[in-house]
Amino acid sequence: MRKSKQMSETIRLGVILALSGGFMDAYSYIGRGGVFANAQTGNMLLFGVNLSMGDFRKAIQYFFPVFAFAMGIAVAELVRLKAPGRLHWRQFAVLAEALILAGVAFFPQSLNLPANILTSFACGIQVESFRKIRGNGIATTMCIGNLRSGTQHLCSYFYEKKREDLEHAALYYGLIASFVVGAVLGNFVIQRLHEKAVFCCSALLLLAFGMMFVDYEREKM
Repeated sequence: MRKSKQMSETIRLGVILALSGGFMDAYSYIGRGGVFANAQTGNMLLFGVNLSMGDFRKAIQYFFPVFAFAMGIAVAELVRLKAPGRLHWRQFAVLAEALILAGVAFFPQSLNLPANILTSFACGIQVESFRKIRGNGIATTMCIGNLRSGTQHLCSYFYEKKREDLEHAALYYGLIASFVVGAVLGNFVIQRLHEKAVFCCSALLLLAFGMMFVDYEREKM
């Protein structure tokens, strides 16, 4: 039997999305006031710390991106359930993400809070829409789950010597490396383009959108 694989589950698309994920976190943290776009655990920590210090105004800067991230997940799920058949639902999701981030580029520094809210919303869409590569659970907007899975497979390889464990470990560590490269690229571009740097994320996501039209994989089973 043959199992058709969505382009949304291929390595090349995962790399593009991980690059975008690292770029977005660098953009919000470096260029938008020290708030994480993807690392919501960090935002929750900083929300709690500022809340305990009585700095409610700063606490709000971390609370609303967390809320927006959750709303992005919810919207992506609704798109999955309701999207018309002309496009794959993940194409709707990635196109919406690209357009949202393009809009963020026009927000000045005085509007960092709504900029971070929209960026986190877009990240929520991505984390919900792209969760697998070749059947393996992955994340393209954060690294902790990939680090755990990659290390687990690497340990299994050293113990059982199965090539597939080594391949899985390489996949997860490759995504982590792509995320880091995205962050490095983000810092480089932010220093030069400032708020407009996020256009690079939109370009990466539009590339992903286009790839989902023309490419696919098939796996024999």
